[in-house]
Amino acid sequence: MIIIYRLLINFILIFSPLIILFRLLKKKEHPLRFREKFTLFSHKRKGGKLIWFHGASVGEILSVVPLIEKFEKNKNINQILVTSSTLSSSKIFDRYNFKKTIHQFFPIDTNFFSKRFLSYWKPNLAIFIDSEIWPNMLTNLKKKSITHILLNARITKKSFKRWKKLGLFSKKLFNNFTATYPQNLETIKYLKQLNAKKIKKLGNLKFSQNSYDSRITINKKLKKFLKDKKYWCATSTHEGEELICANTHLKLQKKYKNLITIIIPRHVQRTAQLENDFQKMNLKTHIHSSKNIIDRRTQIYIVDTYGETKLFFKICKVIFLGKSLSSMGGQNPLEPARYGCKVMHGPYVSNFKEIYKLLDKNNISFKVNNANQLLNKIDNLLKKNIRSKDMKNKINILGDLILKKTLEELKSFL
Repeated sequence: MIIIYRLLINFILIFSPLIILFRLLKKKEHPLRFREKFTLFSHKRKGGKLIWFHGASVGEILSVVPLIEKFEKNKNINQILVTSSTLSSSKIFDRYNFKKTIHQFFPIDTNFFSKRFLSYWKPNLAIFIDSEIWPNMLTNLKKKSITHILLNARITKKSFKRWKKLGLFSKKLFNNFTATYPQNLETIKYLKQLNAKKIKKLGNLKFSQNSYDSRITINKKLKKFLKDKKYWCATSTHEGEELICANTHLKLQKKYKNLITIIIPRHVQRTAQLENDFQKMNLKTHIHSSKNIIDRRTQIYIVDTYGETKLFFKICKVIFLGKSLSSMGGQNPLEPARYGCKVMHGPYVSNFKEIYKLLDKNNISFKVNNANQLLNKIDNLLKKNIRSKDMKNKINILGDLILKKTLEELKSFL
């Protein structure tokens, strides 16, 4: 099976220049650093002990920032390497002023590139986050006897079915991990069936908070603009959801004349298209990165920058979390809940079932099945205009405990 995989990935490699070019035109790749995906590195490996974290994108990288902050203070660790696959995750990473930690893009998973990557960086410990399983990289880590673990592991029913179809190949890959640390009970069940060893539940690292979050402050001009207004925020939205939110705004503003709807699309490259769509609906928009003064007639405020979502959780009490009104799996609701926000979500949240179950039980999150239910729930929450301070404290206490347990566990590999 590994031979078939290598043939397929090499076939993809042939067309990779065209794929990269297309992504560059779509502004989904860094104009210079995309070369890192071909193992043309932009940083050097320092001497001493190196720990390597790999996560797919923003959510995975943010989940280990609290760990990285702790490891930055560890004198026995000389360098920390973080890899990811998306441009958005690299931009988020740039906001943190780490001294030992560097970011590179994860290489295309060919046998040659994975060997070259490992020969260059020589990690003492490799930590894969969430559901990142790359056959060539994992196989070569095993051959080089480099300890590698799966941290905050998440396997859904859908992904398990895919792995199960690959039979012994899947079991061999999962068995290669020195240890696996699932983030929920569902993943424990699937890891056992996939022949993973040393399965230990420490908790979900996404409950933990990093120190940067507590220092974020709102722009004075934005604060002044929002004063004496009603506002709510739709974040991590995907195509189609923004139009639902815009129509919701049009209906709500008949009741709330001073209403502002803040929209933070999951992919900020879509901002120009969204602005155009809203203009066709006669909605006055303002782009967050714009240097222009915010027009007092603004109805829709579009956030087109990376890493500022938590700022809006800090100021908004009513949040709609996207990727959930269509069959896509949802986004992590812990961040808005941490700030005491009331969180609405669609019916498709399979990626975070256990977290939503906890929040639903505590009257923090609310499921809406369609646009009408979303409209009614926002209206209801805008009237109450309250935060959930108790839940915020519960999340932080639990997050601190999970972080402490994880640090103690990882120390055994150092």
